[in-house]
Amino acid sequence: MRTFYDVLQYLKSFGIYIHVGKRLWDIEVAALEVDNLYRADVLTPKDYAVMKLILEREHRLEESMATRVKLKW
Repeated sequence: MRTFYDVLQYLKSFGIYIHVGKRLWDIEVAALEVDNLYRADVLTPKDYAVMKLILEREHRLEESMATRVKLKW
């Protein structure tokens, strides 16, 4: 697992489909769902850590993109 898309595909295997409208919101909802799966002992600690790192990276990138767009205008 290496990308946000991979995380979404993994969540789909549990019947969790995420599309809120903004990519940043999708990332945040995915993080909540990953937390819930971990608390339910569905994820191993390693899988949980990898997914959280992927989601944190994507969240940072998305926020920096939004900041750049705001500064441009």
